[in-house]
Amino acid sequence: MLGLILQVTQTAGAATDAATKVAAGAQQSQVAESLWDIIFSKGGSIMLVLMIPIFLLSLLAVYFFFERLIAIRKASKPDALFFNSIKEFIYDGKLDSAKALCRSTNTPVSRMMAKGIERIGKPINEIEKSIENVGRFEVSKLEKNMKILGIVAGIAPMLGFIGTIMGVIKIFYDISLAENIAIGVVASGLYVKMITSAAGLIVGVLAYAGYHYLNILLDKVVFQLEDSSLEFMDLLQKEA
Repeated sequence: MLGLILQVTQTAGAATDAATKVAAGAQQSQVAESLWDIIFSKGGSIMLVLMIPIFLLSLLAVYFFFERLIAIRKASKPDALFFNSIKEFIYDGKLDSAKALCRSTNTPVSRMMAKGIERIGKPINEIEKSIENVGRFEVSKLEKNMKILGIVAGIAPMLGFIGTIMGVIKIFYDISLAENIAIGVVASGLYVKMITSAAGLIVGVLAYAGYHYLNILLDKVVFQLEDSSLEFMDLLQKEA
């Protein structure tokens, strides 16, 4: 008898756990469906028209952030062995070997050094100017596509603000049709107003933060280029 009671109790407990899991899954599904319904059903075509550009802007921001992050990090890797090898080649007069090393290294610093090595034998001022020109060109290449993040940071909140205006317009239009201000009447306009504003601000803030973070990394690269340029010029002056 006791065994039967225990078996019934265990069966009831298992059934309760299963029912709890089913209820939790149903609740999660309901939340997901509610969010989808808010964005694409209750908000209407206005919500859809505004959310698609904001979503596309978010994809652009993510893609160009990581694309520039990889490029800048690759350019900022210090390589003491490279510069020491360049020194030895110049001291030994092996300029062809130094040029070959620069070509095989393929970094902003190596391209600067290659230009300076090509100018060896000419006046110091001319060598320095050519190195600076290459450095500016390398920095401009690293800055490529970073402006897109700045554009996204500016446009996404503006689209959200347009959604706010359109939501308010929809609220007053729905009130004029229903001739009352019940929450059900103004709900769809509020959905448009709040969802688009939140989405635009989130995308804009993330793009803005990513843009300035990349600028911080780029400043470090600029410092490395300037430092390498000074060391190279000191090396040539000692040789002279």
